[in-house]
Amino acid sequence: MYQAAKVSRSEFVPIRNLRYHVRVWGEPGPGKTPLVMVHGWMDVAASYQFVVDEFARDHYIVAPDWRGYGLTDGMGADNYHFPDYLGDLDFLLDHYSPGAPVHLVGHSMGGNAVMVYAGIRPERIRTLVNLEGFGAGPSTAQDAPGRYARWMDELKAYHRGEISLKGYDTVDGVAERLMKTNRRLTKDKADWLARQWAKPDDKGTWRILGDASHRIVNANLYRVDEQIALYERIAAPTLCVEAAENHLKEWWKGAYNLPDYHERLKSISDVRIAHVEDAGHMLHHDQPRRLAQLIEEFIAEKSGE
Repeated sequence: MYQAAKVSRSEFVPIRNLRYHVRVWGEPGPGKTPLVMVHGWMDVAASYQFVVDEFARDHYIVAPDWRGYGLTDGMGADNYHFPDYLGDLDFLLDHYSPGAPVHLVGHSMGGNAVMVYAGIRPERIRTLVNLEGFGAGPSTAQDAPGRYARWMDELKAYHRGEISLKGYDTVDGVAERLMKTNRRLTKDKADWLARQWAKPDDKGTWRILGDASHRIVNANLYRVDEQIALYERIAAPTLCVEAAENHLKEWWKGAYNLPDYHERLKSISDVRIAHVEDAGHMLHHDQPRRLAQLIEEFIAEKSGE
């Protein structure tokens, strides 16, 4: 099994009536800007372990489990709203870096969150790194009735027990599931990650540490004009990292693609696009060393740290 080179510690922080679980690597100190790393959909903070182990410098790293993921309880929520991640992040930064900007990294859903947050609170971010957080395809006001109807239908399906997450008889089953989803994930890493991604219940069934209600569609439409307005307010130097094996076209069946995303990025005043070869969407698992290098080089160039 993979052996973590840099061991994290768990901290629990009161945030908006929730007991937020945060993984922390390293110690705060003079001249050390906190490096805050937020995970994506159906992932956990521990997922960054492989990247953390590849960092050459001694960073003070803060990585929360979003609400309803990992060891952060969702308090029985039957659906999750994207703006809550922004509010949670704001409280988290107040706790770990009051009055001082941070280096902020986000993957996938977390990448979308950090981009939006950086447009709302530009003064809180020193450098920004977005790992495959592409946003979503365009929508129109005419899509609203159908979206709300789908949201309500899925809520009912969830309460009927029709939306759930599969349990696994053994932790090896969880590891196999991770490797099936990501063909580049090696067995040693899958075995380690499975124990962070799932836990056994009272009957010994291994359960994913994520609420099934995360699978319910967002009730609100994604509005491109709103995102552009937010991107225009991003003041931090921004690095957008893409994997060589990109699935954006397949996800949106041609309705939204990489050139569309790049066009949106032109709204950011200081932005750079980087690519990671031999990697898919979970590039922090596939190429952690290369990703660690990209992040550290960008921080050093843009902040002098």
